[in-house]
Amino acid sequence: MNVSAAGQMPVMEELVSESDSMPKRIALICFLSLVMLMSVLGNLLVMVAVCKDRQLRKIKTNYFIVSLAFADLLVSVLVMPFGAIELVHQHWIYGETFCLVRTSLDVLLTTASILHLCCIALDRYYAICCKPLVYRNKMTPMRVTLMIGGCWVIPTFISFLPIMQGWNSIGIDHLIEERRHNGSSNSTSCVFMVNKPYALTCSLVAFYIPLVLMVLAYQRIYITARAHALQISMLQRAGGAGACTPGTSGSSPGVGATSESADHQRNHRMRTETKAAKTLCIIMGCFCLCWAPFFVTNVVDPFIGYTVPEQLWTACLWLGYINSMLNPILYAFLNKSFRRAFLIILCCGRKRYRRPSIMATGTTCTATQINGSTHVLKYSVLHNGNHKEQNKKSQHTNIGSRESCL
Repeated sequence: MNVSAAGQMPVMEELVSESDSMPKRIALICFLSLVMLMSVLGNLLVMVAVCKDRQLRKIKTNYFIVSLAFADLLVSVLVMPFGAIELVHQHWIYGETFCLVRTSLDVLLTTASILHLCCIALDRYYAICCKPLVYRNKMTPMRVTLMIGGCWVIPTFISFLPIMQGWNSIGIDHLIEERRHNGSSNSTSCVFMVNKPYALTCSLVAFYIPLVLMVLAYQRIYITARAHALQISMLQRAGGAGACTPGTSGSSPGVGATSESADHQRNHRMRTETKAAKTLCIIMGCFCLCWAPFFVTNVVDPFIGYTVPEQLWTACLWLGYINSMLNPILYAFLNKSFRRAFLIILCCGRKRYRRPSIMATGTTCTATQINGSTHVLKYSVLHNGNHKEQNKKSQHTNIGSRESCL
């Protein structure tokens, strides 16, 4: 009687622990499923929008965005599901060979996604900060193709090649074997550990070099945006002063209107600069928030004897995966042209969301818009009683960019 009761005690404890962990497991499954579903739908929507919208296909930046969406889509289809299954079941069931393949795909696709973000930043830098001729000479179709190709080829040198050859595990094979086979149970895990040379090389190529380039590019973009907004404000003030000169310069209503107009322009410029700063801060903030914890841990762990807890590794890795879900929001949903294309797709092409003609007369746009793909300046000045429209089109983007005014 005592023996049978003692034998049943571990079973009862295991059942109790499983019943306690069931709500946590359900919450984890719901969260991981939501991340994967939103990532798949968001990136698919971006790709379909560019394929269906002719104006979006005219903008060179959008080719980077489509390739980025394809990389993020593959992350959410080929990498996340297997990681989620292992996380929920707490063991790897697909064998050692597929573990290497899945790990190589993970490094390849996430690195490709980060390199695409760097290319988009460089493209926007040339489009906004350089002269029109410089942009056209630098961002030729051939160069865009080579940059996109580089985003896919370069990651193979830090993913499939070293991982399949076992270069990442030189000197730490015994540690990998210990962690792969769990001593308390017969379960196995898909363990990916890296030695110091691989950790430094991989982190430099996949994160730190792109991060530095993105920071420098977006800093210059913000400075240029402020300068352009200031130029618009000065030209509008000059136009307002010219409108009040003939005959009525001494009248108090004209002076009041001029000062009110100047205040409005100053407030508008401040709002423009604030919006540009917020957009760039959101882009860089999300990128750093998602990937910095993982790559800092990736570099530090080999130098502290691989003592980083497994839960922290998992949290940092999935935080990086979440970036694949955020990229469609940051680089497409913040863009008016993309939003219009999304509405047309989701609302089955209703006419109310169709693109208005950009050649219509009388359109004015005084905002400097920086949302990752457009930057257009267009304004009207009333001078000497005549309505003279002056167009200052920032040719840093091509003809499709004019839609930022819509």
